[in-house]
Amino acid sequence: MRKGILGRKVGMTQIFTENGQLVPVTVIEATPNKVIQVKAQETDGYEAIQVGFGEKREKLINKPEQGHLAKAGAKSVRYLREFRTEGVAEFQDLKVGDAIEVDIFNAGELVDVTGTTKGKGFAGVIKRWGFARGPMAHGSMYHRRVGSLGAAGMARVFKGRKLPGRMGNVQRTIQGLELVRVDKDRNLLLVKGGVPGTRGSLVKVQASVKSGR
Repeated sequence: MRKGILGRKVGMTQIFTENGQLVPVTVIEATPNKVIQVKAQETDGYEAIQVGFGEKREKLINKPEQGHLAKAGAKSVRYLREFRTEGVAEFQDLKVGDAIEVDIFNAGELVDVTGTTKGKGFAGVIKRWGFARGPMAHGSMYHRRVGSLGAAGMARVFKGRKLPGRMGNVQRTIQGLELVRVDKDRNLLLVKGGVPGTRGSLVKVQASVKSGR
């Protein structure tokens, strides 16, 4: 189980290190995540905390959600997510109403960032899977099509065959990204490289699962 925080992808920029090296970074705004619920082994079967991030108009929150948020003293929350707390020292003493801030991370740590990739709509196999196209001469009857679907004797298409379809709009995690800078005053995390998602989309930042290797 790992420490983590919810944030919003602001966009990309670049910074210079002390030795003058140019580093491309993604800026993630992670305002304090309020603890909405604490789950225990005795009552829920596992140990976790439920945190809230962002705001939305109160008229969009139904009565069950309002009652749930009121227990934590919160009026409006756009996103609710859980973090497991077993073995995570930073989460052990948290209570309902407490806040998780960016200072749980330090510059130089490795993190895993999870987000939803950009949706590309319906795409063919060349764009979606990187297939090579056929000859573009006038005599060719094959340009950007799928090609063979398998052996003729099988008389069916096997599962997993790469075909045209919806591209993007799926959850993806980029592992082992370096945390270049932590700005507590502005609630910002600067992560080296790119992360999934559009500008303004929700991302989850967690300590890297492979950082101890």
